[in-house]
Amino acid sequence: MTDTGFSRTNRSSLSHNEQVTKSSEPHKAQTVLGDATRPQKEPLSSPHVANGGILHAEPTEAQLEVTQSLAAESRTMETGVSHIPSAESLSERQEGQDEPVDIPAPPCQTKPLRCPEETSGAPFIEPRAVPLTPAAAVPLTPADRLWTSSRDQAVRLRVEGSGPGSEAPLTVHQMLQETAERFADHPALAFKRDGRWATVTWRQHYQQCRAAAKSFLKLGLERYHGVGILGFNSPEWFIADVGCILAGGLATGIYTTNSAEACQYVAANCEANVLVVENHKQLVKILQVKDQLPHLKAIVQYKDELEQKLPNLYTWAEFMKLGDEVSDEELDAVIGTLRANECCTLIYTSGTTGNPKGVMLSHDNLVWTATAAGVMTELKYGEEVVVSYLPLSHVAAQVNDIWICVKFAATTYFADPDALKGSLGTTLREARPTAFLGVPRVWEKMQEKMKAAGAKASPLRMKVAAWAKSVGLQYNYSAMNKEHQVPWGFMLSNNLVFKKVRLALGLDRCRNCFTGAAPIAKETLEYFMSLNLPLLELYGMSESSGPHTVSLPGDYHIMSCGKVLKGCKTKLDKPDKDGNGEVCFWGRHVFMGYLNMADKTAEAVDQEGWLHSGDLGKHDSNNYLFITGRIKELIITAGGENIPPVPIEDALKAEAAIISNAMLLGDKLKFLSILLTLKCEVDDNGEPTDDLNGEALAYCQGHGVAATKVSEIIANKEPAIYQAIQEAVERVNATSTSNAQRIQKWVILDRDFSVSGGELGPTMKLKRMEVTRLYQEKINELYSIVPEATAQGR
Repeated sequence: MTDTGFSRTNRSSLSHNEQVTKSSEPHKAQTVLGDATRPQKEPLSSPHVANGGILHAEPTEAQLEVTQSLAAESRTMETGVSHIPSAESLSERQEGQDEPVDIPAPPCQTKPLRCPEETSGAPFIEPRAVPLTPAAAVPLTPADRLWTSSRDQAVRLRVEGSGPGSEAPLTVHQMLQETAERFADHPALAFKRDGRWATVTWRQHYQQCRAAAKSFLKLGLERYHGVGILGFNSPEWFIADVGCILAGGLATGIYTTNSAEACQYVAANCEANVLVVENHKQLVKILQVKDQLPHLKAIVQYKDELEQKLPNLYTWAEFMKLGDEVSDEELDAVIGTLRANECCTLIYTSGTTGNPKGVMLSHDNLVWTATAAGVMTELKYGEEVVVSYLPLSHVAAQVNDIWICVKFAATTYFADPDALKGSLGTTLREARPTAFLGVPRVWEKMQEKMKAAGAKASPLRMKVAAWAKSVGLQYNYSAMNKEHQVPWGFMLSNNLVFKKVRLALGLDRCRNCFTGAAPIAKETLEYFMSLNLPLLELYGMSESSGPHTVSLPGDYHIMSCGKVLKGCKTKLDKPDKDGNGEVCFWGRHVFMGYLNMADKTAEAVDQEGWLHSGDLGKHDSNNYLFITGRIKELIITAGGENIPPVPIEDALKAEAAIISNAMLLGDKLKFLSILLTLKCEVDDNGEPTDDLNGEALAYCQGHGVAATKVSEIIANKEPAIYQAIQEAVERVNATSTSNAQRIQKWVILDRDFSVSGGELGPTMKLKRMEVTRLYQEKINELYSIVPEATAQGR
């Protein structure tokens, strides 16, 4: 099974948590609501570090010396993030200017923010108001099977008899309508317009979704047919998605990195009647294949002016006006036919093992999962803030950014399209989210930048930072193990170092920092633990509507994926002597089936209704789930030994900081070898360049090498660097449990892996089959020579 959700071999997103505290000081910034501005209260404070009833160690003389150093550095200490301006410094700088400048403040409120009836600058038309009345409970479509591969068939829900999992099923419309009524004037969406933040309220958002639904009906959207959405995250993306569902269609995200042919496959598979594209670049893809889409009736472009007028091609403004003649009664009649156990959304897998599969998710899948995840992570209604930047065609972002936010009336800030190229940090510092989901590569990039900046610090600062981080790591391990001990110097380090890091990253209000969608190295987890910013791992997949297990601030264990979502169950199928078995899921988050693929669905869901993940895992004594490998990724050597590649790859990257990506080889072969790439800068388009990045340069300098480019190291087979990597390989080999697990050969590739290059998926997950195809010639070279006694770099 293709794993594309929240797992360690493919992990993903989720929610928020913990008690919110109110600040007594009002925030001086302004939130832009069209032409109106008003001061915002600051409802959230930095996380409080509990120390009641905890033992403190007495300081040693050496520790006192460090304390004096810390005090001397207290005004300038920034532990490697001095290149990032803090929110406070920005405010001070703006206040000192002659011309007033609006500093955006997130509309995160303990009470709903009252917004004007219309939000000027919003990127869509404000329709007439619709009275909000709670929808009556709708019946389920009769069904006796737990899965289907047909778009128009219902499934039997896995409703429990009592407790979590027994909640009454609801449709997406019922959930949205309830939030629009309870939090009518609270900000739902926040987006940049002419450099200033504007917001749309929940009442306005609901009305916009209804207007879009009417327009889809006017365009001839047929029941159970798709609306494909191809573009970067935006209010229009959300509105098109929800509007499609209200009109009885199947909301279908399409990755912006897809080729024209890949777009055609998805659009044809979901029988899309309408395609919504972001701009001309995406439009061109569709125009290339539109003649191969017999069900396509219209295309909508939601950004920029149309470069050419074509039949059935609409701007967003034109589209939103199309449904003016459709009455509320007509739309309500369609909404009244929606059923919680029928399909409303398609999530297409990334296609790492062939054509993508359309994962069918029901109303109940989305509503129940969003509710269960939010309850488990203790979300506060109307108080949460998230930043939307991960691809919405991926289940992680969609559940986190759309459905959890709908359920808990959160405010979603939209990042700029170049978020992963560098602008994400600015959005984080302006939005100051209460929870943040980062794929491992995002956290690794943060780590690399902070390390590179820290390497430029004075010796004294470096010494102080190293001491503070050692205290932070000790504290967080103690907290994780529930030992409740605070090491000496922690409070000082927290006040002078850790809080500054959070502020500089824009995570000062963030109660949960989640990681998922791909494996993350222990080194990265420990790095953020040392900064008192522990990363909480999530696990799941598209086929489980996102999350299956969740880590919480007071309930997590490093390298584990947390504990099962309440109301769901985990079974380890066919465990071995060490307790490793295939991880199987049960619960209302389990998908309906793969669209038009009955055989693939039957492989994924067994006769008892358990979803087989394809992942290997085990539980510890505290019931934390650890993912130990992926069945399809296991390397089975010619000698018959099963070897999970990720632990070896992660170990080597930890031993040699210059390595960016690593992929182990050896399936059906006589020995193991590994492909390596070096850390480099990326250009404005996110493409890897030949220039070594800051951390790689520091690594070279530490080994007496003056090289600044990847090509220089490879061309010269730079002896010091090659020897350092060879020694790192030997250290990893020394920990292997058998000779078969030892790396015998390695090679450095001339270009780092990337999404555009095809080696990485949308969430930066390694596409092993594609890497093998792309570098088959290099692989053949590695295996054309009989391995020597020790590993040799090529």
